[in-house]
Amino acid sequence: MYVAVKGGERAIDNAHAWLAEERRGDPSVAELSLAQIREQLKLAVNRVMAEGSLYDPDLAALAIKQSRGDLIEAIFLMRAYRTTLPRFGTSRPVETADMACDRRVSATFKDVPGGQVLGPTFDYTHRLLDFKLAAEGAPTEAPTAPPRREPTPHVTSFLRGEDIIQDEPASDATPRDITREPVSFPTDRAARLQTLTRGDEGFILGMAYSTQRGYARNHAFVGELRIGMVPVEMEIPELGFAIEIGEIELTECETVNQFKGSKTEPPQFTRGYGLVFGQTERKAIAMALVDRALRWKELGEDNVGAAAQDEEFVLSHCDNIQATGFLEHIKLPHYVDFQSELELVRKLRREAEAGQARKAAE
Repeated sequence: MYVAVKGGERAIDNAHAWLAEERRGDPSVAELSLAQIREQLKLAVNRVMAEGSLYDPDLAALAIKQSRGDLIEAIFLMRAYRTTLPRFGTSRPVETADMACDRRVSATFKDVPGGQVLGPTFDYTHRLLDFKLAAEGAPTEAPTAPPRREPTPHVTSFLRGEDIIQDEPASDATPRDITREPVSFPTDRAARLQTLTRGDEGFILGMAYSTQRGYARNHAFVGELRIGMVPVEMEIPELGFAIEIGEIELTECETVNQFKGSKTEPPQFTRGYGLVFGQTERKAIAMALVDRALRWKELGEDNVGAAAQDEEFVLSHCDNIQATGFLEHIKLPHYVDFQSELELVRKLRREAEAGQARKAAE
């Protein structure tokens, strides 16, 4: 047994060395720097920060490099590192109305106060390979526009002024932290939104797409999608007031959804909500659609049996780290389990063959 353990240890050490060699790739090719990953693979960095629940572009870039571009592995690294960090305080809720918008679009109103800001997006590109990018050192020609610095009101505030969208009053209650307290069912909307923010983008996208195809009877408009920097403030007890400790980039989406009314609510619009670190608009839109689908009970709607309406199903399966851990553990040694299964199948086959022989003899 000792020999097997030592042999396994050597094999693991060799696997680590081989992994480092594969990670580096051809030594004749210049090594990627963290700055290059952070600045040129920004959308990958944003996803790792969002699903890793840690806003730090440099650490996200390091995780992407260490994981050889496997974003789920990078997210795992970020979450593992996050557990080692001490908590020294809690920031105040950010005011997204004060966002310095790099991008702000609405699919519900053409002319909105503050205007539409197309910003950096693939939406209007032709999806053709740009071979100029293959020329190393090719100069960039796209001009950069400064972000808006004045406060930009939310589109839904105009609908609220007409009293035709459901009012969602602010609450002073401190939301439960799902990284410290496990989610139990049924849960509240704050815990659902936290879970969706950390959830796998592909899974959330699939759930959102199912609602659009009719599996939740939920027709949505993008009331507003905005991306930009918001200040983060923290109360300092010694000072007696809050100070700004930094800025973070966020993507926020509010969808406007049809609602025919219920016994207690008049016909009006309702909304779904998504808020994610970085420029992560596909995730934010998908999150808003799933959030709205999960609100069927509080709005008095029918549950049509759609997967996106099943709170336990969505929230228990959207976390890619939990899913990966459970899926990939089956490639680890299960020798004893398999031997017991093997002996059981052999025994059942012997019994079946003996039964057939007795029938043949009769």
